[in-house]
Amino acid sequence: MPQSKHTIVPVILSGGSGTRLWPLSRKLRPKQFLPLYAEGSLFANTVERLSRAGLSSPMVLCNSDHRFLVAEIFNTLDTPPSAIILEPIARNTGPAILAAAIKIHTDQPQALMLVLPSDHVIENERAFQDAIHKCADAACRGYLATFGITPNQPEIGYGYIQKGNAIGETSGTFKIKKFVEKPDLDTASRYLSSGDYLWNSGMFLMSAQDLIDEAKIHCPDMFSCVSQAVKNAEHDLDFIRLTEKDFAQAPALSIDHGIMEKTHKGVVVPVDMGWNDIGSWSALHDIAETDDDDNAHFGDVILKNSNNCYVRSEKPLIAAVGVNNLIIVATDDAVLVTPKDCAQDVKLVVDQLAASNREEHLSHTTVYRPWGHYTNLESGPGFLVKRITVNPGARLSLQYHHHRAEHWVVVEGRARVTNGDTVFDLTDNQSTYIPVETRHRLENPDDKPLHIIEVQSGSYIGEDDIVRVEDHYGRD
Repeated sequence: MPQSKHTIVPVILSGGSGTRLWPLSRKLRPKQFLPLYAEGSLFANTVERLSRAGLSSPMVLCNSDHRFLVAEIFNTLDTPPSAIILEPIARNTGPAILAAAIKIHTDQPQALMLVLPSDHVIENERAFQDAIHKCADAACRGYLATFGITPNQPEIGYGYIQKGNAIGETSGTFKIKKFVEKPDLDTASRYLSSGDYLWNSGMFLMSAQDLIDEAKIHCPDMFSCVSQAVKNAEHDLDFIRLTEKDFAQAPALSIDHGIMEKTHKGVVVPVDMGWNDIGSWSALHDIAETDDDDNAHFGDVILKNSNNCYVRSEKPLIAAVGVNNLIIVATDDAVLVTPKDCAQDVKLVVDQLAASNREEHLSHTTVYRPWGHYTNLESGPGFLVKRITVNPGARLSLQYHHHRAEHWVVVEGRARVTNGDTVFDLTDNQSTYIPVETRHRLENPDDKPLHIIEVQSGSYIGEDDIVRVEDHYGRD
């Protein structure tokens, strides 16, 4: 990729929850951390794409629940981030991007910032890199540039940008005439025919200084609150925590509504780069490999006399006969069935689950922790059975429980157990019992994963009955 004379710091936004991709996407492990399209998660693919473009180490903004997922991806890729900034509360993209700009400007006053979501697919990386170069040229001239996707169909799931006059000094760059919200089908068809409209990708490139200056003019309240949140931020292990008191007072505005629709410096660079924001199951079907009947299927699936379906199983066998235009997705605790043209409405199911105080929108039966993960196998009144995997060299917190006892059986590996005042090792088929109110810890001292079965029993079985005495990961 041609080099800009200014440093370009990528800023990866990872705050979405991916509700339209339920039941695979859940609040505690949303779509950006899942391998939905290729090997590796969408987040990992984004980091690797930026690395191949030769850019600086990326900065990430995410919420606290996802901080260890983000850190683990960087560890796996052996790519250190420039910073992982934790948003204490969701305030849309405007405050998040502004926080990144303030941090970048403090460290590198002349730097440009490339802002992009963590969950997009980009198939043509050469076109992506060329667009970065064009946007960087514009940013060096004081413009706030956005990537406009050349549309190939009348899409109603995206916002649009109407391009204005060309910018003479920068090839392939146009003034932004206006932003348009998601249109109906007839309007989207007219946009496509006119050739003047582009899909709004949510990707931007500008100097940190210019964004700050525009925020002071158009969103002074947001700038005031966010700058205080950055100034008063606390360092927590490898993370930067924005202060909740300050950040929560910032207006919840998108960067589009807060700044790009108001500034006179906005420009758009049209690009055709095989882009997809994976906003629904039907969008995944659009980019998936399909069979002769236009079916995309993954996992243990049998299809007979069916066409134009997307069928995905994470565990059980799915058999579908004589069905057309359906989305069918099964995990081990939920099944989704919907016509393709209703795929955008999956979020309504998530809304109902939340309103009913159910758990299926929050987490999978497999829950990831900084030390590894556990899977809930069976539960009933007064008991819960888990399969626990502890990563090599990792350890759980030193903790105790007020209401439950635990039985541990080692399935594979070596467990170093703290049980009260005693520390000892267990190997395959050995076990121990942890009484109520007893301090305990599980560690894996070896270089291969540790697998155990845990049986919890007591008057209350809940993750909030954990009192941490000491924790390597800085959790309360």
